[in-house]
Amino acid sequence: MDHQKVAQDVLEAVGKDNIIAATHCATRLRLVLQDDTKVDEKKLDENDDIKGTFKANGQYQIIIGAGDVNDVYKYLIEETDIEGVSKDQLKKEIQEKKSKKQNVIIKFITVLSDIFVPIIPALVAGGLLMALNNVLTAEGLFNAKSLVSLYPNIKGFADFVNVLAAAPFSFLPVLIGFSAVKRFGGNPYLGAAMGMVMVSSSLVNGYSVASSVADGSMTYWNIFGFHVAQAGYQGTVFPILVVSYILAQLEKKFHKWLPAALDFTFTPMLTIIITGILTFTFVGPIMRVFGDSLTNFLVWMYNTTGPVGTGVLGLFYSPIVITGLHQSFPPIETALLADIAKTGGSFLFPIAAMANIGQGAATLAVFFTSKDQKQKNLALSGGISALLGITEPAIFGVNLKLRYPFFCAMIASGIASIFTGLFNVLSVSQGPAGIIGFICIKASVVPQFLLCSLIAFAISFVLTFIYARKHNQQKEN
Repeated sequence: MDHQKVAQDVLEAVGKDNIIAATHCATRLRLVLQDDTKVDEKKLDENDDIKGTFKANGQYQIIIGAGDVNDVYKYLIEETDIEGVSKDQLKKEIQEKKSKKQNVIIKFITVLSDIFVPIIPALVAGGLLMALNNVLTAEGLFNAKSLVSLYPNIKGFADFVNVLAAAPFSFLPVLIGFSAVKRFGGNPYLGAAMGMVMVSSSLVNGYSVASSVADGSMTYWNIFGFHVAQAGYQGTVFPILVVSYILAQLEKKFHKWLPAALDFTFTPMLTIIITGILTFTFVGPIMRVFGDSLTNFLVWMYNTTGPVGTGVLGLFYSPIVITGLHQSFPPIETALLADIAKTGGSFLFPIAAMANIGQGAATLAVFFTSKDQKQKNLALSGGISALLGITEPAIFGVNLKLRYPFFCAMIASGIASIFTGLFNVLSVSQGPAGIIGFICIKASVVPQFLLCSLIAFAISFVLTFIYARKHNQQKEN
């Protein structure tokens, strides 16, 4: 790929003066444009190196591909007058434009996305390491006994992996505190510090709070006559989100109220102490109850609706992805995995994997039935990518444009997800939601997960293939 030429083609198609801001993710250029209608989409579609375009959440997104997008973005920035704009300023421009067109729900989901996307690498690393630990210690995966039992000399390595895997989830408030306070306009290091306070070793471990309260072993501070529980928040999500918002707002207020001579010294101290008091007396306990209630509700819903519920969610998962509403799932799934002793794991990951495999299979069926060379190229690369868990090239580059592959994949995902509910397939970690997602699945149901994956692939591929052949024959006649 000639990255510089692709960047120039993009600029010619969208208009150099039409760009307000630009950034990129793993596979896509994300542009904030003054007027989306001025884009020459035909020129972009005709470029063999561009795998698709779509509009979402106030952004015009151009699918380039992993690795290549970095170099195309670099040349694009060099050719425009936004070269000196920082990433934070770019995000601000994107958020400001999005906020003008979004309703309250979409704004909330966007905020969650902005908070969780930066910390996903840490969660994925911890999740995959958790999956590796699962492979090493689970009984019945390869043999009646675990690998650690069969080969005792690897026990030390397994214990080491477990420490690495547990850290991102045990200290989750630190990660979220940094990212959330930054998103809310405060000092992210104060957010990280508040997260550290909430998981301090001086507190009763968050996983033991309920049992400590029940057996009377919970310790309390006496603060001005009030008894405040010394409860930690390891593995929690919702308390730190609200605490981060409060901290950021307090910090900004103190920056305005205090004179410059006092601001640097006293703003951080006052922000932390007031936020800390609110956290342990009011905000933390309430949000802990909210988070536990939400988790209990999801577990109850899963246990009650079973295959019906998973089938419905599987049917509509891909449309949810298009709207961006799936960005609200990370805190929910993180909460399910953080309390895995109670939940047993996450039912969301297997469903997401079925949807992604279905979209990938449909795209590959297009590859085998299409006579258009560019479409075949897009379908092959997009299909493989979707099977590995990245669906944007497949969905936006091929399936949505043709429509029928997208709907065939939806049907396949719904049917396969019914079986994930029947077999009680749950994940025990986060990772790639695709054909290799079995490494994240509870060991006892890995065969069932693979069977569901085969169902999703086969139904989606066959339905798309049959419809495509019939559709192509009708066009020829």
